[in-house]
Amino acid sequence: MNGIINVNKPKGITSFDVIRKLRKILSLRKIGHTGTLDPLAEGVLLVCVGKATKLAQDIEAHSKEYVAEFELGYKTDTYDIEGTVIDKIENFSVTKEKLLEVINTFLGNIKQIPPMYSAIKVNGQKLYDLARKGETIEREARDIFIESIELLEFDGKKAKIKCSVSKGTYIRSLIYDIGEKLGTFAVMTSLVRTKVGEETIDKSFTLSEIENLKNEGKENFITSVEDYFTYPKINIEGEKNRTLFLNGNTLIFNGEDGMKRVYENDKFLGLASLKYNRLKGYKYY
Repeated sequence: MNGIINVNKPKGITSFDVIRKLRKILSLRKIGHTGTLDPLAEGVLLVCVGKATKLAQDIEAHSKEYVAEFELGYKTDTYDIEGTVIDKIENFSVTKEKLLEVINTFLGNIKQIPPMYSAIKVNGQKLYDLARKGETIEREARDIFIESIELLEFDGKKAKIKCSVSKGTYIRSLIYDIGEKLGTFAVMTSLVRTKVGEETIDKSFTLSEIENLKNEGKENFITSVEDYFTYPKINIEGEKNRTLFLNGNTLIFNGEDGMKRVYENDKFLGLASLKYNRLKGYKYY
């Protein structure tokens, strides 16, 4: 079994919990997720199976869409509702216009400091391990891109937003920064990832749905690498070229530079990179 599964991760479990459950359901060991979701978060978690695990980083690089809810008036050490409250502000007044004004300052290419409660490693140590020991260290700001932020609801204290962002963006940090700029603090109370690349939540499968389909002998919950990556299709000819390609050798092939899906007699062989008329298998082949 090789391919990509669009899993609808439930709230309350880790991304690795999803992998562990899938290993049991599918009776496979070679499974990995792309882009961790916190236990509080739910929604699209793309999982790679078999040979497709080599492509996890390519999938993780896609832009992502989220719907998040947050509350003004306090902040926590984790930037979300599951943390410990570390500061409050009792009296404040924020209009919808003011919130929109602040939100719009975060659009485009910006710098973001990741939260202490994150899996990022500094000097070989994960930040959340240090945070759990009560340690706080300087974190380097990272370049991210916020394509859009739409304000869906706001009642003066609680808000809901939909945003499209680049890889590496922490929505918790975005909300924390919005609260700091408003001068009211802000805490994320819920998070749903609704889209990764072209994969949407309405096309995702719950763990129970995957288990039921597998028990019925169906595998329509998994998308093949051939179907997931819509690169241009090319054909190579001859057993020699097929053997060379599958052995990782470079072939001479005339065509436009770029990523390709490689076939022989309409049989999918794998992905490849074509540059200067040199065709080289790419991770999966």
